[in-house]
Order: sequence, then structure tokens, then C-alpha cells
Amino acid sequence: MRFMSGQARIIALAGKGGVGKTSVSAAIVRLLTQQRPDARILAIDADPAVGLATALGVDVRETLDDIRKSMASSATKTQTDELLSEARFRLFDAMCETRGFAFLAIGRPETAGCYCTVNSYLKEVISLLAGDFDYVVIDGEAGIEQINRRVMEKVTHLLLVTDQSRKGYQVVGTIKKVADELVMYEKCGVIVNRATRPDLAADPEISGAPVLAVIGADAQQAKNDVQGRSVFDLPEDSNVIKGAREALSKINL
Repeated sequence: MRFMSGQARIIALAGKGGVGKTSVSAAIVRLLTQQRPDARILAIDADPAVGLATALGVDVRETLDDIRKSMASSATKTQTDELLSEARFRLFDAMCETRGFAFLAIGRPETAGCYCTVNSYLKEVISLLAGDFDYVVIDGEAGIEQINRRVMEKVTHLLLVTDQSRKGYQVVGTIKKVADELVMYEKCGVIVNRATRPDLAADPEISGAPVLAVIGADAQQAKNDVQGRSVFDLPEDSNVIKGAREALSKINL
């Protein structure tokens, strides 16, 4: 598929927790910076667990929720234009820029267990910033919440990450079903990650979405995670890099 000039490719990753979604997200960011050195790339850590920052080697100064709370404290009905302008400025000021990409983290909300407000704000931020970047990679929260609340409503590419467990496949199926109704994606596919038996992952589709790559369990990636090193420290032949490259090629990215 060809995109019009200026139209951002918004790539969102979703899936069950513990399947390595964040590692795949980081690998995609790395590959885009290598393959598209002149592109404007934004990585958004939309998971309150804040794992993407570590995976990309980024130090977070200010989060999206920090900005939201600051803006809310000064908001009035007569300041709409000024607030939007200030919000845009604050968002760019909060971004970390390194290794050919910009980075923004959602942060943690002030109320334990409630992410409704910050998720709603994230949806607006995606719309606000999309026009300023060529690629936006969103490491989504585990599960279905952000899909169900239409946070990912306008993504162009929806990548569902699972392991080889029955539960992982079920979560992918649930997300796909809800996304078909609520997300205006143009392409959707599944990445089977941390496969202990890649030979058993031969299905061309899972829940109606094509399997884009099967990534075998990766000792190099596991060691990287334990040492707190970034995806940029992995060799080119590591399983997650090779698998992410295969997935991107199959969706023409």
C-alpha cells in the first residue's frame, strides 16, 4: 500500500502481557531508524509499565501524564486555543530525542488502577502529533483496554504479539475482534514471539490475521534484558531483530 506524502504510518503493538511485545516494539523502532535514516520517527510508550524506555535506552524526563496534570490545573473554557498551542509545545519539549527517533512515555496516573483519563489524553496526543512524524510506533498497554477505549482508533498498522500459549492466541483473537469494530487500521498481522517450538507455529493465520513472523526464543535478548541494555546493543542476527524485519517487510514498511 502506498501512503500519501505527509501521512504518518502509525504502528501499534498489542497483546497479552509477558509475550515480549515491548522487545518487538523496540526492534521495530531500531529497524526504522536504520532503514529510514531521514524519516521522522516517534516512539510512544503507552504501557504504564514503562518498559520501552529501557528497551530503547532512553531516560524519561517528563511523561504525558505529567503534562496532562499540569495543563489541567490551568485550564479554563476561554483558553482552548492557547491550551492547544501550549500542549503542543510541552509535548515536544518533553520528548527525548536520540539515535534518530523521538520518545514520549504515557507515565502512571495519580489514581491506582485507573488509566481512563490519561488514555483519553493519549488518544488526543496521537492525533495531534501524527502529522509531525513519518512513523509513530506505539507500544500499547497489555490486554484490550486501549483498543476498547478507542485510544488506537486511527492506527494504520495493528500488530498483535503473542507467544505460543493458548491464552496468548485467545487474547489476540479478542483484540482482533474488537479492533475490527473500533480501529480504522489498514493492515493487521500477528507476530508469534518467544516461540519455544517455531516448527509448531505453521498456521498462516491466527484469528483471521496473517502471521507475519515467528520469532524463536532468543538467549541474546534475554541476556540483554537482564543486563538492562537497549535493543541497539543486539547483533543484527538476533532473533527479535530478524523477526521484526520480516514482519515489517510483509506489511510494506
